[in-house]
Amino acid sequence: MPSALVFFNELSDVPSKAQRELLSLASRFDEAILAVASEVSQEAQEVVNGYGVAKLLVASGGDDAFIDHSLSVLEAAVKLSAADVVLVANDNFNREIAARLAVRLDGAVITDATDVSADLVVTKDELAGSFSAQAKATSGTLFVTMKPNSIEDAPGEQDKQLDVLALELPGAAAPQIRVVATEAKAVSDRPKLTEARVVVAGGRGVNGDFGPVEDLADALSGAVGASRAATDAGWISHDAQIGQTGVTVSPQLFISAGISGAIQQKAGMQTSKCIIAINKDVDAPVFEIADFGIVGDLSKVLPQAAEEIRRRQA
Repeated sequence: MPSALVFFNELSDVPSKAQRELLSLASRFDEAILAVASEVSQEAQEVVNGYGVAKLLVASGGDDAFIDHSLSVLEAAVKLSAADVVLVANDNFNREIAARLAVRLDGAVITDATDVSADLVVTKDELAGSFSAQAKATSGTLFVTMKPNSIEDAPGEQDKQLDVLALELPGAAAPQIRVVATEAKAVSDRPKLTEARVVVAGGRGVNGDFGPVEDLADALSGAVGASRAATDAGWISHDAQIGQTGVTVSPQLFISAGISGAIQQKAGMQTSKCIIAINKDVDAPVFEIADFGIVGDLSKVLPQAAEEIRRRQA
């Protein structure tokens, strides 16, 4: 059976849900290897070991380099491990790295994947989730970017000792881009948008007031999303934008409030397991893909839903 290499730019003491899903997928293969472009704590190593990872390849440094260090680490890990498939997250940063190295190493890259079989057949979404396709690389190392919420988090038994190795990186030229300043984002207790099992999203129909959307999301322990119209209006941060030019989500439950459902927005959420749409316009396109639809004023519907959920939780 082929071997799998997972790459993380960084790894905290408690790996994220998306990271645990990648480790679970890698554990299905004959050998699972993890490469991290930063230091890995003992606590994180113990978690990694619980997923049957045989080797941990670490190369810290390059804190001020935008992408060069990560590229060097993953390239060195691919060459050292000779892995058949490389698994990375499906965000913009990792898609960039996967594409660059696939070209550099004469490999292949498949994005938006939801599964990888033992014989390296990749299942992926096509046409904004309208179709599911299967693809297989014809030659070279296969780089796959995995969509979150696609693989069940399933740690195994720690039946082998984790072998931690320091990667030796070749002397690199001065990075073309350096990070000159950073600013920490506001800390939120809500789950990460791309990993949340429940997402409540608001659009133009909220008319600048995301209060009811946030209240319902908190009642459901979910994340808050938005359409491009809402983020462009400055009602909420662009980090919350879902759609063709934003992030793609695939939660168990997606609640669309005041979003018309244009094709660009559908592209970011229509693979959700269950979609509930709330809109005053009975002809809104979002009702075409919704499992349940409510024609009504979101400023009245959302508070009632949040109140009833909290009542039942009490």
